[in-house]
Amino acid sequence: MIKRTRAEITKCIIHKVANKYNSGSNSLSENLVRFDEESYELLLPFLLKPFGTVTQSYRFSHHADVRLNEINKYTSDIFEDENTFIDHSKNIVNHLYEQSNSAQIKTGDVLVVLFEGIEYKDVLTEAVGIFKIESKVDFFQTYLDEDSFDVVVQKGISTNKLDKGCLILNSSDTEGTVVLSVDNNNYDAQYWIKNFLSVKFADDRNLHTQNYLEMCKEFSEEVIKPEYGKHEQSNFLANTVDYFKEHENVDYHTFKDEIFEEDKHRDLFDDYKKHFEKLNDVLIRNNFEVSDIVLKKEKSKFKTEIKLDTNIQIKIDVDAPDAASEYMERGYDEEKKMKYYKVYYNAEK
Repeated sequence: MIKRTRAEITKCIIHKVANKYNSGSNSLSENLVRFDEESYELLLPFLLKPFGTVTQSYRFSHHADVRLNEINKYTSDIFEDENTFIDHSKNIVNHLYEQSNSAQIKTGDVLVVLFEGIEYKDVLTEAVGIFKIESKVDFFQTYLDEDSFDVVVQKGISTNKLDKGCLILNSSDTEGTVVLSVDNNNYDAQYWIKNFLSVKFADDRNLHTQNYLEMCKEFSEEVIKPEYGKHEQSNFLANTVDYFKEHENVDYHTFKDEIFEEDKHRDLFDDYKKHFEKLNDVLIRNNFEVSDIVLKKEKSKFKTEIKLDTNIQIKIDVDAPDAASEYMERGYDEEKKMKYYKVYYNAEK
């Protein structure tokens, strides 16, 4: 989603956020972080790398006026006047604190960072980053005690994974300011995205592709698998992926005609589409442009393994829609009174 080759940190401050539910109190810094070269070179990619692979972007929302969205207001002020950075970084942490309404919300370090040189859609822009470090790891630290070395266990931040973070770009479109987010500790789905940031998915091809593929995945689990078996479910998922790969634009009616041979199956899909839209409060578009990056991510969630009660598993390649129908047969052995799969192949790989 972004490129960071020319990104730089211009301001950074660290605060500690407590948990309101447990009657804790925040610890707020008054001064910016002064980096040495080693810590700067380690921190910059740690904070920005996760946003290079995100597939979805968000836009701020508010029940009355989006300009009243707290994070939108604070970051807009920072972009207009960098002298407000420290004060608004405290406002951001206090706003985050107000969202900790349950015991499971974790305390942690909060880094508020001002970046420049973030590349988004081939344009360089600024961004305010908000990062919450919730998990710390144990590590060994050696030290010299008189004439011998000893060891002590300390806690620190691992650079392997960012717990929670967002980038608010100084860039907007017809829907508003562009917001990117990552959350690797999804213990409360409402806390970070809905309550703290108060954002919604951008209404673009990424969202349309994701919603449609999620609908197909759920349809395969809730309708095809129980009614027609795992084999047909795998065929449907493979054919769905194949359709998306071969078409730059999805047309709902063309999709049904190519995927389903019988009208009754098309009717089942129509009914499920209405059910899915109502259940998830989404609108499945009948026509939209395919997002290749979302397709690549979502197809990895398609489960095409056939697990048998004889401790044998058959995995069907979701990118090869014709393989299962051409090289697999399903039957019933009267002598053994067992079902079977027959698989044809030329050589083992």
